[in-house]
Amino acid sequence: MYRVRVRSAPPVVLALRRFPNPRLTGIGAGLFASLTLFVLACLDRLLFDSSELVYGLLFLSVSALTALWVRPADLVTAPISVPIAFAVGVFPISGGSDGFGGQLMGLVTALAVHAGWLYGGTLVAGLIASVRKVRLMRARRQYLPAQERDAGVQERTPRAAARAAAPGGEDVTPERAGAGAVAARRPPRL
Repeated sequence: MYRVRVRSAPPVVLALRRFPNPRLTGIGAGLFASLTLFVLACLDRLLFDSSELVYGLLFLSVSALTALWVRPADLVTAPISVPIAFAVGVFPISGGSDGFGGQLMGLVTALAVHAGWLYGGTLVAGLIASVRKVRLMRARRQYLPAQERDAGVQERTPRAAARAAAPGGEDVTPERAGAGAVAARRPPRL
């Protein structure tokens, strides 16, 4: 008899698994980050008098959540959408003067002053997205050889059986095999 050893996860991991795990599209992740940072910047302006430290820490956490919640097909969009969301969110705390020109100068100045937070949040999103992508590639690489091993044990598929039975390795698929049709020969894969 074989004994199956069940490894239990640490309590922290179990607690984290209970949190929601949404999968946002690339546009959804950008909208999530932009709207969240805009609302948080408005709250920062009301409660903390436009504190740079509070907004920066909130930006780092939103960057991490955005990179964690974007779906695997759109991982590349997380480090791109986070800086755009930073610019949208910094507008309420930029502190520009009256008029369009004054507001624009305040925004540009705030972006320049908060560049460290901007780079840090982009780096956080990029690292999380990169780690997720590497893990996905590693899981796919382990899955494919197991799939090929299982395919060798199972019976041949109709396509593989027809190819093996055809003279000269012609590609005789079930769609092409009927009514005396001669199948075209595929070039060998390199």
